[in-house]
Amino acid sequence: MIPLVDLQTQYRSLKQEIDAAIQSVIASGQFILGKPVRDFEQEFAAAQGVKHCVAVGSGTDALHLALWASGLGPGDEVITTPHTFIATLEAILLTGARPVLVDIEESSFNIDASKIEAALSEKTKALLPVHLYGQPCDLDPLLHIASKYNLILIEDACQAHLAEYKGKKIGSFGRAAAFSFYPGKNLGAYGEAGAVVTNDSDLYLKMSKLRDHGQVEKYYHEYWGHNYRMEGIQGAVLRVKLKYLEKWTAARRRNASLYNEGLKALPAICTPAEMPYAKHVYHLYVIRSPRRQELKKHLEKKGISTGLHYPVPLHLQKAFHTLGYEEGDFPVTEKTAGEILSLPMYPELTEDQIQYVCDAIKEFFL
Repeated sequence: MIPLVDLQTQYRSLKQEIDAAIQSVIASGQFILGKPVRDFEQEFAAAQGVKHCVAVGSGTDALHLALWASGLGPGDEVITTPHTFIATLEAILLTGARPVLVDIEESSFNIDASKIEAALSEKTKALLPVHLYGQPCDLDPLLHIASKYNLILIEDACQAHLAEYKGKKIGSFGRAAAFSFYPGKNLGAYGEAGAVVTNDSDLYLKMSKLRDHGQVEKYYHEYWGHNYRMEGIQGAVLRVKLKYLEKWTAARRRNASLYNEGLKALPAICTPAEMPYAKHVYHLYVIRSPRRQELKKHLEKKGISTGLHYPVPLHLQKAFHTLGYEEGDFPVTEKTAGEILSLPMYPELTEDQIQYVCDAIKEFFL
């Protein structure tokens, strides 16, 4: 059996450190925020090459907090992509703003910057590009558009820890960037957790207050906020795991290379393309095939778990029918959603396991 993600193997390799970190939080009684979280914020900001980090309860919290603190609200429009996890759109709607969608590039799975200007209106206030699957989107044209039209740019980096654009870590190109530490992410907590990073000191201070009920100090509220605080245990766990993130990222990239090599002789599938401007960190390794469903069933019979990220584009989800989009509005996204298949991907994946997956795929097509 080869799982899509193997969290238990990773835990066993860090058990002593993880257990000690959790026990230290229990002994200290600092269960909400506290020193473990403050230390993690400093260390994660340094890892991403930014000044500030605000640790929160989830990636969804992070996205909403970044938009909310940036002043997005009713009557505003935010441009993003329909090929992403639902949280990207939820965060926009939680501010009262309206998501405006733009199709993706077939090569990168990320937003097609050439189509953004046609989607702008006098209500457009922000761009929310998604660095999907661990690959940065092409940021230069987005930054140009943001500057030209005076738009806020916030990066959805929930799947892209340590990814790089033109040699620089993502997270510092826009006003802020949101990260998720969902357990299966490249840097995963042992529960829900997230963070926003920024170089904007005023925005950092505002987000720090908003995530803690708008408090300047305990029971003194400058404005109303929300409870978006990270738990102490998650901060402690993430501090341990952050030390290994560079090593794990290198292992993911090695595994992607092994997949690429093992599958290169198969014209019936399309392996993920690493764009020339990007350092892809392979949160997911996503292939494409018109025979996706048959291939998925074949791999399951071989004991290989796979995933679909994401089978129904957001513009076709019932939850967003009021946005007014219809089938056919985003043809690249719709075609992609019908063909994508995520193969097992985690740092501890062995060369033999990858070869087994590649052999199983070859058996199906050949």
